[in-house]
Amino acid sequence: MTSSPHFDDHYDVLETRPQEVRERDLFRRLADQIDHARTNSPYFGRILADVAGRDVPDRGALARLPVTRKSDLIVLQKATLPFAGMTGVPLGKLGRVFASPGPIYDPQGDRPDPWRFGRALYAAGFRTGSLVHNTFAYHFTPAGFMMDLAARAIGCPVFPAGTGQSELQAQTIADLRPAYYAGTPSFLRILLEKADEMQVDISSIRRAAVSGEAFLPPVRQLLADRGIAGFQSYGTADLGMVAYETEAREGLVLDEEVIVEIVRPGTGDPVPEGEVGEVVVTVLAPDYPLIRFATGDLSALLPGASPCGRTNMRIRGWMGRADQTTKVKGMFVHPSQVADVVKRHPEILKARLAVTHDADRNDVMTLACETATDASDGLGSAVATSLRDVCKLRGEVRFVAAGSLPNDGKVIEDGRRYD
Repeated sequence: MTSSPHFDDHYDVLETRPQEVRERDLFRRLADQIDHARTNSPYFGRILADVAGRDVPDRGALARLPVTRKSDLIVLQKATLPFAGMTGVPLGKLGRVFASPGPIYDPQGDRPDPWRFGRALYAAGFRTGSLVHNTFAYHFTPAGFMMDLAARAIGCPVFPAGTGQSELQAQTIADLRPAYYAGTPSFLRILLEKADEMQVDISSIRRAAVSGEAFLPPVRQLLADRGIAGFQSYGTADLGMVAYETEAREGLVLDEEVIVEIVRPGTGDPVPEGEVGEVVVTVLAPDYPLIRFATGDLSALLPGASPCGRTNMRIRGWMGRADQTTKVKGMFVHPSQVADVVKRHPEILKARLAVTHDADRNDVMTLACETATDASDGLGSAVATSLRDVCKLRGEVRFVAAGSLPNDGKVIEDGRRYD
């Protein structure tokens, strides 16, 4: 869509404000959130003890704050149940509590559309008054309520179908004639196939808000062939909605309530625009004030604004997992260790550790390092020493030209074969 935007095309005026205005507002609100979190959240009060909100006026200052990793939540929460002291309000001020696999306990704020998926549904074409058939789970995990509360926020009634029972769901759709579907794309495909098998008509569904898994091109095309426009959104049970697809079909536009950074996996260091890295999110939610929360997901920032008229930054969408920890000769090697080696040698611009087998099936590590100029004679041995000191394993080092390593976010590549 390349025509000039109309107000009705957007959820609210926030979506079309100048980016510099958005940045000022986000960091003004972040300053308030940091001060709130330090006072009301024992966890953030501890890790941000020496930081005041006024100390974080921009992205450069934000990048110096510590990262909290999703992969650490299980341990952190077990030490301090139920939320590791991260919430910014008492338990009685929350709306609901959920459990994700792990278990990880997820609080829901007691506000309208607390997960902020209303913006994604509106961009997908959901409008007031039409029924939403919601197939996300309402049991234990928050996904069902994420879409349910969002639909109610924009004035749509909801049929809480939940998961499974495809035959009963197909019949219900045929009876109630909902215009909209919310759920995974693969389950919508299953429902279409089940309806064909049962010879019932579920063609009332014209729009689908899908999430929870990759929206693969074959499934996207299958839906389009059936007259269903599918739109993907990206979020987590911790953060709520992070980014969403629009009619432009060019990446995912960021939510107005989050600050997103793309960092080198294993670190908190932002990468240049366009480079693949780990998604780190700060969400401006006083009840669960997650600051620099590392999701473990890979993505990249896209340049410029969306043709749909929304002016916020965009990401390419989910591109895999950032946690590339692997075991070499019985010892774990982490992306953060590769980052530590690189930090010891400023000549290195970027590095990638490849783990392979030699002819005798022994593990072999090779660190490929990008350098701007030819490496000095002693740099290779110095880097090899650092690799051994940090990882407690010996590895080879080779130097490559700047820009020659793949832009896929991988810091550790496990090329071993076990067949």
